[in-house]
Amino acid sequence: MSERPALDPLLPRTLLDTLIRAGLITALVVACYEVFQPFLSLMIWALILAVTLYPLHLRLRPHLGGDGRTASLIVLLAIGILLVPAYLLGASLTESVEHGIGLVKQDGLHLPPPPDTVAQWPLIGQPLHAFWAEAASNLTNVLQQAAPHLKGATLELLGKLAGAGAGLLVFIGALVVAGIIMAHGDNGHGSARRVAARVVARGHGEKLVELCTATIRAVAQGVIGIAFVQMLLVGAGFVVKGVPGAGLLALGVLILGIMQLPATLVTLPVIAYVFFNEGPTLGAIVFAVYIFVAGLADNVLKPLLLGRGVDVPMPVVLIGALGGMVSGGIIGLFIGPVLLAVGYKLFWLWVEQQQPTDSTEGQP
Repeated sequence: MSERPALDPLLPRTLLDTLIRAGLITALVVACYEVFQPFLSLMIWALILAVTLYPLHLRLRPHLGGDGRTASLIVLLAIGILLVPAYLLGASLTESVEHGIGLVKQDGLHLPPPPDTVAQWPLIGQPLHAFWAEAASNLTNVLQQAAPHLKGATLELLGKLAGAGAGLLVFIGALVVAGIIMAHGDNGHGSARRVAARVVARGHGEKLVELCTATIRAVAQGVIGIAFVQMLLVGAGFVVKGVPGAGLLALGVLILGIMQLPATLVTLPVIAYVFFNEGPTLGAIVFAVYIFVAGLADNVLKPLLLGRGVDVPMPVVLIGALGGMVSGGIIGLFIGPVLLAVGYKLFWLWVEQQQPTDSTEGQP
């Protein structure tokens, strides 16, 4: 009578050990994420800022004699550049609100009567003419009737302003952390290369790091940089022409540029306002042409800067920026192109990879 072969007792034990280890690792990863999650946005912004500003750090480092001094100077200058417009914007908003409250209290706020042509507009002409005429005759009564509806909008606006203030503080903190990262830039670059070499195939880690770095810098130059240049061009025209609220309108152009929306949403109403006040004068025509062209400057600059230095087609970066902005906000504007560019390169590396061929294939 033959003996039944004994089952290997190590097989189920090995499987159980593997499952336990995988469960413990998963629990550790989830716990680490829960601890790090409150700082995730700040650290992502810090990495983006560090990668974007590091070329400037390398240029200034030989003249300032050290990584720490150079990083500190860049961070202080960036915070100063950030706080000055924020202060001017806050002061302008406060002054406008105080002026409006003073006019309402003194009953010095009056609207001109509506033109008769307004009533002839299709669909909205009659209701708009009636509302405008009532507001022109008794604005206080109209404001009292609209107060319950304006309360919710006012609270929502105050919430948005509070969120913007908190975002500004987070951005300043990210600048400080970015300075620390730049001060240890060489070690950070080496760590990034080691991680990339561990994740992707051998020999492609360095290319992956260079691709991510170039994509972040291209988006910073091709989106943020172009929006800032466009804001300066349009804002200068508003200031020279004496348009009311020129600073706020220029800030709106900057926000629209970052959101990848056309600046004509701001420039065309301003052009209409100038023509409505001055008529078709030579100054108004020159202003309109300049502002219209400045508002379209991103269409020329974006193809030149957005894909520069990136080893992927410019449409890939642009689609990643637009999709990332829609799905993840301002941070997604940078993360989206990086993910799409990395996915694009990995896909083509897989496509171009040479498959081993069977030497006996096709032989009888």
